Amino acid sequence: MSAAAETAAGRVLIIAGSDSGGGAGIQADIKTVTSLGGYAMTAITALTVQDTLGVHGVWSAPLEAVLGQIDVTLSDIGADAIKTGMLGTAALVEAVAERLSGVPDVARVIDPVMVATSGDRLVDDKAVGAIRAELIPGATLVTPNAPEAEVLSGKAVETVDGQRRAAERLLEAGAKAALVKGGHIDGAVIVDVLQTQQGEWLFESPRIETTSTHGTGCTLASACAAHIAQGDPVQEAVERARAYLQEAIRTAPGLGRGHGPVNHAWPLHKGD
Repeated sequence: MSAAAETAAGRVLIIAGSDSGGGAGIQADIKTVTSLGGYAMTAITALTVQDTLGVHGVWSAPLEAVLGQIDVTLSDIGADAIKTGMLGTAALVEAVAERLSGVPDVARVIDPVMVATSGDRLVDDKAVGAIRAELIPGATLVTPNAPEAEVLSGKAVETVDGQRRAAERLLEAGAKAALVKGGHIDGAVIVDVLQTQQGEWLFESPRIETTSTHGTGCTLASACAAHIAQGDPVQEAVERARAYLQEAIRTAPGLGRGHGPVNHAWPLHKGD
């Protein structure tokens, strides 16, 4: 491998919204990819007025600006993986899907962001349908939480069996792999279900009692994208991403008066 190719390894283009509080969205994505040794690029889809207490306002970026960011980063720097997050409208979902169809060899991690940790709705109903029809087919990995998986699959997701059925439906819809997360399901142990065309894996971890859960979905998806961009197979990428997120939650700084951010930078301080 040439020096230029080595430098280019781990390039992740993130297409998502901005979180002014820094715990989720583009800010969490950049911190995660950087902490895991990748190179983060962005196409910002929206500006949110957001803190640990909730989302207080959302302004969508012009469609031309979003597509322009995608085009220039891909044509100049390129990408080893693309991760999508908050895409608020059907028009944006469809336009992004059309752009991604032009780079079929680049891995795609689709985080179908629909509701913030605070409970605030981030997409409209038409966008949900567009995500199902346009973004899931061909995705390298889809990472819905239980409520998102219910909406996308039409299956109740209240148990591990429900997670399995939802993951199966997402594979039937065209995803190459589906990780249906169990953090919203009650219990002392969190179970995430990964299904691929090669098989099924269950990942279990003890629930950490904390309010520092802001941006956990963004963080996990970006960690998966970072590892996939650096050559990990999906199963290994998910396993490593979950380990990264667990430690980020465990060492969270305790900021804010609501759902606080996790500690994205912990790998940079392991030797301190």
